[in-house]
Amino acid sequence: MSQAEVAAPPKPADETAQDGERKEQEESAEGQEQPRQKAWAARRDLIAHTPEFLSTLVGGDQFGQSGGSHYGDTIFHIGDSRTEASVATSGPIPRAEVERLAGTFQEAEDFDQVLTRLRTERFLILSGGRETGRRTAALMLLHRLGLDRFFELEPPTAFTALSDQLDTGAGHILCDLTVSRNRPLRQAHILALRPELERRGAYLVITVEPSAALGDISSVRWDPPSAEDMLHAHVTPVAGESAWPHLRERATVKEFLTQQHPPRQIELFAKEVVALHHGQIDERRLAAYGEAAVRGQVSRWLTEAEPSLREKAFLISLAVFDKAPYAVAAEVGDGLFVRLQKIEDPAVVPRIPLFGTSREERLRLSRATGYVDTEVTEHGPVIGTFFAEFRDQRTSPLLLEGVWNRYPSARPAVAEWLRKLAEDRRPLVRTRAASAAAQLAHFDLSSALAHLIEPWADARDSHSWLAAANALTMAQLLKVPTVLRILHEWCTGEVESRRWTAIRAFGLLGPVHHEEALEALLDAARRQPPDDNDADTEDDKPSEATKQFADALELLLLAVRNPVLAPLARQLDPDHADRTARPYALLAFFQACTSKEEDSGRPIVLDWFGENLAAGNKTATRHLVQFWDALLADRTHTAQALAVLRGWVLTADTDPESERALAPLLYELAETSVNHRRITHLLRTVRDSGGVPSPAADRLLKHLSPA
Repeated sequence: MSQAEVAAPPKPADETAQDGERKEQEESAEGQEQPRQKAWAARRDLIAHTPEFLSTLVGGDQFGQSGGSHYGDTIFHIGDSRTEASVATSGPIPRAEVERLAGTFQEAEDFDQVLTRLRTERFLILSGGRETGRRTAALMLLHRLGLDRFFELEPPTAFTALSDQLDTGAGHILCDLTVSRNRPLRQAHILALRPELERRGAYLVITVEPSAALGDISSVRWDPPSAEDMLHAHVTPVAGESAWPHLRERATVKEFLTQQHPPRQIELFAKEVVALHHGQIDERRLAAYGEAAVRGQVSRWLTEAEPSLREKAFLISLAVFDKAPYAVAAEVGDGLFVRLQKIEDPAVVPRIPLFGTSREERLRLSRATGYVDTEVTEHGPVIGTFFAEFRDQRTSPLLLEGVWNRYPSARPAVAEWLRKLAEDRRPLVRTRAASAAAQLAHFDLSSALAHLIEPWADARDSHSWLAAANALTMAQLLKVPTVLRILHEWCTGEVESRRWTAIRAFGLLGPVHHEEALEALLDAARRQPPDDNDADTEDDKPSEATKQFADALELLLLAVRNPVLAPLARQLDPDHADRTARPYALLAFFQACTSKEEDSGRPIVLDWFGENLAAGNKTATRHLVQFWDALLADRTHTAQALAVLRGWVLTADTDPESERALAPLLYELAETSVNHRRITHLLRTVRDSGGVPSPAADRLLKHLSPA
């Protein structure tokens, strides 16, 4: 039994029932080594698939720069957060309310055509999404007919009973009529109601969801005006038309208009804009409205009956997979729904409609937008993938924070779901699971450790360890306290899986904490020296412990380069007091030499040598040559190192820049007679896959000094 198995905590009681299902899979996989993903490839996955709010921290040249957004306490209360449905009540609608709405209502382009239809038929079904102003649109249609009395009707138990609620000469609205395949609305119902409307001189507008099963009954689609048009309609009657251009160009207003907000929130925001115009509030308070609005929306999503539990699960999934393919968020969201349903009502078997709400309607309800872009996958770019993202970038972290901190009953389901995602074959899914764990650690470190990060670190497979390493890496970038201390304890500890996790995390964190990472790794190396038989094992393969340290040091070398190269080169010095880290440093450098640029396919270390050569950095070029000398002199690496050089020569056949860097490198290496013989033999015998001699090899031979 491994140390990781001994150290693993007992499984929670709610996982015991799953042990039987897992046992057969674990036994069949026992003894099979899980493929080890190269450290540099794992770093590329982290950069490629991390959420946008973290990408400025872990991606490319910006790795290590400060960034991200602050999601602290609100300083402004949004006010009334009730939805349209909760505001509306059955009975007479006050005339004052109708006049107030009429003063700012924005008509759609076909408003007059719809009005003519209502005047003729006396009956209209208005199809529109929630929080789009569909109730107001229905009321304004009736108001434009010149009526002076309006009533809100209660949904009847039977549609035929609706005529009993009609009042003579009045306009009526019936909001959110439930129409489904189990409760359909028939053409016969409409035909029976129209004569009663004509007899009473009354009118009726019914609002339904876009997904309502109407069959052959015609309806009118309600799409709200743009947010800018609605805000303009609310602001200008008070502030004046001349003030609008200046107010429209304010940064806070422009940011607000890029998001998707319901009419009610636009109305409230308009009041704040007017207050700013009159000098009653400052820009800071207006800016705070945006976050307060998002917090209010998140609260409504999680607390109210609508959206349904399945749609709530989709919202949480989209928070994890924001700016990722929509299909992935929808697919894995159903898995979260099943787990949430099991907690909320274990007696109910979760039902997932295969062809339910449309993609467009789901995104609208989520205040998200869809777009087509190129997806980055491990197999190459995929053109034409449909992505989804929240319109307001604050939605994702605020939603995850709300679920995790305000509704702890959901934690077991969310944690089990994320643990399952970490086992997915897709790097995107695994990386997003880790990033979600990092955000949850930002909200509550102890619970995220207990539910997610420690179980991953104590698992049997390296993919779970990588999930824990990625989570801790991103948590540190989010400045979660004590993460570096945890990593140092794990790195120097006795539990193999946690040590691997910490070593990989330190490698990933190298660009921002390279001094701390290198110190911790070398400290751990001294506590865990390489096996005496490392050089004599079968096929001269290094031990797993050596590969762990080498992977982390490789990441540091490739990501940080010269600042790490110098202290690692000192480990090669025969006069160095402690040479414990030498095998790790040598293997790390060799692995780095096998890495290539993702786009060009050119050797990274060869380009690195060329850049230092061009910049006149003699110290760095000397250290790179020193490493190559050590590789060629070490019998465990000689053959593989020559194979790498052979590949570099073939690269030089088609890449002049690689040849320009390789020529001086080989010249420096060939100063000793042993290396000269090796390199000249390599250049005389190198062939491509078709057996054709390398043209670059002949040119490179001319650069070498005679033996």
